[in-house]
Amino acid sequence: MENLSENLSKTLEYFFTDPDGALYLVLIAFGLALLASLNVKFTFWRYRDKCTSSGIQAHEAARKILDSNGLHDVAIEPVRGKLTDHYDPRCNTVRLSESTYSSYSVAAIGVAAHECGHAIQYAENYAPIKIRTSLAPTMSFASRAWSFLIIIGFFLPLVPGTIMIYAGLAFFTLAAVFQLVTLPVEFNASKRAMNVIASHNILAQNEQKGAKKILNAAAMTYVAALMVSIAQLIRFLAILNRRR
Repeated sequence: MENLSENLSKTLEYFFTDPDGALYLVLIAFGLALLASLNVKFTFWRYRDKCTSSGIQAHEAARKILDSNGLHDVAIEPVRGKLTDHYDPRCNTVRLSESTYSSYSVAAIGVAAHECGHAIQYAENYAPIKIRTSLAPTMSFASRAWSFLIIIGFFLPLVPGTIMIYAGLAFFTLAAVFQLVTLPVEFNASKRAMNVIASHNILAQNEQKGAKKILNAAAMTYVAALMVSIAQLIRFLAILNRRR
């Protein structure tokens, strides 16, 4: 019991003192992530009521984008929720949220086009999305396991605890690698979306700027999430170094 109490005391000391300054790095990263999240919400809100001059709905724009790339077999379905839009490669289906599916807004069409970009990536065997898909099952387990291993490790004696912490950090690093691979996937999907929007005149030139702002704002949330993960990894390594 005394050893457990001592380990608890040391663990709290490691986490709530910050001689290495790593905690500030984590707080800055979290702050940037919050700003990125607020920015994407503000940008979407800004353009959600701006209707397109063509009068096309988001699901119609999606169908046009897919058909223009020969993806006539990719289905388009509405899905419940807000900003729950995604491409499901298992069912070969682009799912657009209720707030997007029948909308005439620049924001909705930008989002729909982005999800079509993912469908095009799969059709063209775009390497980063294949890598991300192959990592997904392992990442799902790693994202749940890393925190448990690290926390338990700090309560164990030095040697077995350190081994468990390193195992947790390995899983955490894998999750960060998954986020890193996600970046080119998301940026490329947005680039494909904007190219098709422009080449098929789905949006007027001034409307394209709005769609691009929305997609860029959304992409920056992935960048911010990766920054948070890197900052956390640095902090965990600093804590582990002090523990040793």
